Amino acid sequence: MINRTLIRLKIVQLMYAYYQNNGKNIDTAEKELLFSLSKAYDLYNYMLLLMVAVSRYALQQVEHQEHLNKVGHIDAEVSHRFIDNQFTAQLEINKQLLDFVDTKKKTWDNDLDYVKKLYADILQSEYYAEYMALDKVTYNDDRELWRKLYKNIIMKDERIDDILEEQSLYWNDDREVIDTFVLKTIKRFSPEKGANQELVPEYKDIEDQEFATRLFRRTIMNDEYYRSLIGKCIKNWEFSRLAYMDVVIMQIAVAELLSFPQIPISVTINEYVEIAKWYSTPKSAGYVNGIIDAVAKMLKKENILTKA
Repeated sequence: MINRTLIRLKIVQLMYAYYQNNGKNIDTAEKELLFSLSKAYDLYNYMLLLMVAVSRYALQQVEHQEHLNKVGHIDAEVSHRFIDNQFTAQLEINKQLLDFVDTKKKTWDNDLDYVKKLYADILQSEYYAEYMALDKVTYNDDRELWRKLYKNIIMKDERIDDILEEQSLYWNDDREVIDTFVLKTIKRFSPEKGANQELVPEYKDIEDQEFATRLFRRTIMNDEYYRSLIGKCIKNWEFSRLAYMDVVIMQIAVAELLSFPQIPISVTINEYVEIAKWYSTPKSAGYVNGIIDAVAKMLKKENILTKA
């Protein structure tokens, strides 16, 4: 789940803070990087738990309504379709998710006001109406309902931002990437796997974790060399006048160009251009693109960079 896009984002954030604090101990900084990445995986689990929390709240509401009907002798039918959703029932008993709750002690119990409002929004949505209008539902219908709810309601809900910020300073920056992995997880759920359904692993493989630490250390340890390369490719502009975030982004990009021969140049450039769009000035993306491309061409011409 912690893919290289997220790793690059984290390194940019941590490198910027590292230099703003006049350079902390590199070992301490690396530990902070790995900690922030682990917090991203916590967020992934926490957002999966939100769907469980909504389902549990819905069950309480249905049981309350049935109690009122019984006491008041009201012959009104209460639909169980939403609370009997097979996907969320499977998610609720998922062994990995239960282990997360047991280990991290994370639930939505302290934010039930938000869960209540989210449930109300779901009841008013077109996705809920379409689902309830089906003659009968299958597991695929149950899963597809939550995919639509997550993508079109939860992902766009800015009210979650304040809740996440109270839980962790890292989480709001991670949310956009994490949401994509939650959607992927919903799609891959299969009823045959029951409670043993695998969630997305924290790291795809050991290489991604090594990518994080190696890129981070290379960026710091060779910073003067990387900045000198950037300086050689700046035209009609003084190095000192560059936006500081641009310098950090380009420095990390050059470190990746030189440290990972298996990653194509175009992939590295595109990744850091996108980061520049998120974290720097409106003009930064084009500027970062031009300079990193110029650095790559210069290094290839000097036979320092030999990859495609």
